Amino acid sequence: MKPINICLVGQKFMGRTHSNAFLKVGKFFDCPRDPVMHTICGRNLAELREFQSRWGWKHATTDWRAAVTDAQIHLVDIGTPNHLHKEMAIAALEAGKHVACEKPLAGTLADARDMLVAARRAKQSKTFVWYNYRRCPAVALAHQLARAGRLGRIYHVRAHYLQDWGGPDVPLLWRFQKKYAGSGAHGDLNAHIIDMARFITGDEITEVVGSIAETFIKERAIVDEGPRGGIAGGTRGAKRKGKGDVDDAVLFLARFKQGAIATFEATRLATGNQNKNGIEINGDKGSIRFNFEDMNYLDYYDATAERKVQGWTRIMATHAPDHPYAGNWWPDAHILGYEHGFINQTADMLNIIAGKKPVVPMPDFEDAYKTQQVLEAAIVSAEDRRAVKTAEME
Repeated sequence: MKPINICLVGQKFMGRTHSNAFLKVGKFFDCPRDPVMHTICGRNLAELREFQSRWGWKHATTDWRAAVTDAQIHLVDIGTPNHLHKEMAIAALEAGKHVACEKPLAGTLADARDMLVAARRAKQSKTFVWYNYRRCPAVALAHQLARAGRLGRIYHVRAHYLQDWGGPDVPLLWRFQKKYAGSGAHGDLNAHIIDMARFITGDEITEVVGSIAETFIKERAIVDEGPRGGIAGGTRGAKRKGKGDVDDAVLFLARFKQGAIATFEATRLATGNQNKNGIEINGDKGSIRFNFEDMNYLDYYDATAERKVQGWTRIMATHAPDHPYAGNWWPDAHILGYEHGFINQTADMLNIIAGKKPVVPMPDFEDAYKTQQVLEAAIVSAEDRRAVKTAEME
């Protein structure tokens, strides 16, 4: 196999998930390119050296610009806070690299637009965005059922992403600061369920009818060092406080182009919900529902079956080799976990770079920009207290 040298920028939470994916993908998939973990970039050289040794990166540097433009690099993977996505992605695209970027595409619509323009100019470069929940076998199966007409005309979409880690004891991380994140639970969590709804239905959101955003915790402790591999850390020893100026919760109503209506809800303050990423889609021929906290299962209701046998069918989406991705993993019903979505996506990225088809469609910058438009429309709707067409967010 021809090698593909990878430069990963960012070695925290997403750095770990992406590194694990690059390390494992060739063990389970017949990849058309051999992923080489060439260079890891970050700000703290001591932490980088430790990360490099643990995960097997060949080189480590604090100079991201030199790394992403290095002639030896083929794929640049951006796993940094949102405000850095634009500069890094454009630099890599202008250097002729393929680019994978964490979600959301950017912290602001303006940055996302500039990234999209750069991607359109870089005609030889492939772009990818890490909406990894598309790569859960159950979600990919829901997409396939919808594409096969098993749901029929879509009436309703109900989506939520509920977490509880963002309470008052969590320090002032970059995720709670608008200048770094762009938004809070909205861009972090609503982005995933917007993408999932678009992906499964194959339809586009045309209007945010109404939106509400709330910041409940307006001050947080300032700490000298953030978490090394997770989302949040403690506040022990913190003596100063700073302003948290992003949303803690956002709810909005929306319309789809083909006539469906939808509700979206995201919060980091849903006590008792650790990572409840869920969606239900109802059509005239059937319905599906999914909950990531039970990620190996898809619930499916077949309304075309004889009435006396209609009912929700609970499908273990890893029990048959023809379930999406399942044939590359373990024997029937030997279930998968969070990390497998990233490995599945890495396999699809390598296939696309080699000119082969992915298992299910991959979000590129063009696709992810549409999700960014919906995110922006919901923010404007909350601020202006009005309905907002996504076409206004050009």
